[in-house]
Amino acid sequence: MTIVLIPVAPLSRSKSRLENCLSRENLINLTLAMLEDMLITLTEVNKFKEIVVFGQDQETLDLAENFGCVGFKEDKKNHQRSFDEIIKTMNQIAITELDARATLIAFLDLVLISKRNFYDILKLMNKNRMVVCPAIQSMGISVLGRVPPNIIEPTFCSPNTTSLKSLLTEAKKKGIEDVAIYDSFRASFDVDIESDLLMAYEYLKMFNLKEKKTYLFLKNNLNSSLQKINGSNNRKFQVTKKYD
Repeated sequence: MTIVLIPVAPLSRSKSRLENCLSRENLINLTLAMLEDMLITLTEVNKFKEIVVFGQDQETLDLAENFGCVGFKEDKKNHQRSFDEIIKTMNQIAITELDARATLIAFLDLVLISKRNFYDILKLMNKNRMVVCPAIQSMGISVLGRVPPNIIEPTFCSPNTTSLKSLLTEAKKKGIEDVAIYDSFRASFDVDIESDLLMAYEYLKMFNLKEKKTYLFLKNNLNSSLQKINGSNNRKFQVTKKYD
């Protein structure tokens, strides 16, 4: 069975690109809300051998354990390691300590992802050696499944190209032919910058996901909205503060 790996950045710097619109305290609360929503969704799937949360903070690990998941505490001495090195360490722990035969990396800021998305991805993993879901805005990776876990190492930190393109290029070099691209808006949408956050709030309402902790947090803490700059251009937005 598949083991899910969820990397969580230290709460002292999680979601730092949103510091222009939320305080550090609120960013911590947002991170924990998104993690809780992700854990609720994953545990409802009931198809995973283990769900592993990898982070430095006790709040993160306690939340994982509250949902019956595994919490691995990252050594704070390793805070200067690259994200690629962290992912590699997570994968190695899954293989050596949890006997993983397949791993699925999922990021906590996929605020729209559903149980159906995970069922679909697992079906693809039964037939393919690698399953990847592109991130909708950045041509990055939102979800990555590997069978076996060490078949390929993703390069999230490539200086010259996106992580998705880098991964697919490396897979081609290694001759990995059984690769599935999972096409889903809900599994592809992640929260990285302020406009993502504002869109997330609207999408959570549209999909009637108002019970999610992330939606409740945004409802109580957002003080801005998106407006089109030009009425004829759907791609240009500006952030408008509700309270100036």
